[in-house]
Formats: sequence, structure tokens, C-alpha cells
Amino acid sequence: QVRLVESGGGLVQPGGSLRLSCARSGTTFTLWHMSWYRQGPGKQRELVAEILNGGATNYAASVKGRFTISRDITGNTVDLQMNNVKPEDTAVYYCNARRYLNEAGFWGQGTQVTVSS
Repeated sequence: QVRLVESGGGLVQPGGSLRLSCARSGTTFTLWHMSWYRQGPGKQRELVAEILNGGATNYAASVKGRFTISRDITGNTVDLQMNNVKPEDTAVYYCNARRYLNEAGFWGQGTQVTVSS
């Protein structure tokens, strides 16, 4: 059973930084595509950033240049470094793991990020 556990959410002031982590367990398969999604109040869930199994990264236009996705050497932990955060970054952030790009994959329980002064 694949399990994803997010951590690192919380309250941060505009312009501040926050680092989210996603720990994956329950599988020996290693070539996962890992992503961070978010769902703001009254909004649909949207892709924030992804790191593919080959290492390529993609970002939503709204976070490009501010957020960085990375993974550890084992690939079992994926982080999202959030810099210069804005109130519109307020959302529940979810980690997603897929073996293949055309599948829904597995989801974590989410971690709340609130950007407010």
C-alpha cells in the first residue's frame, strides 16, 4: 500500500518562506513521477509543481521563480521550497505520486498553508 505523508505546512507572512515535505512509503518501485497540487478556498485543485522520474521539472506559471521542487537521492522524499509567498498561495497542498503519467496515482492527506499578516 503506497502511502504519502505531507508535512511542513503552517502560517507564514507574505514574502516569507516555507518548506513542504512529502514522504513516500509502502513500495519498492522507484520510478515515480511526483507532484505537488493545491486547492485554495472555493477553487479547483491545481498542479503547482512536478518532478518526473527522469528529473525534469515543471511549474505552474503562478509559482515559477518562487517555488522549487526537489527530491532526495532515494527519491522517497520530495520537497517544495516556497519563497516570497503571497496570500493567493493560501491552500491545502497535496502530494501526488504516479507510476505513469496517464494515471491518477496516489494522494496524501494534504497540509494547510496559510499566507497572512
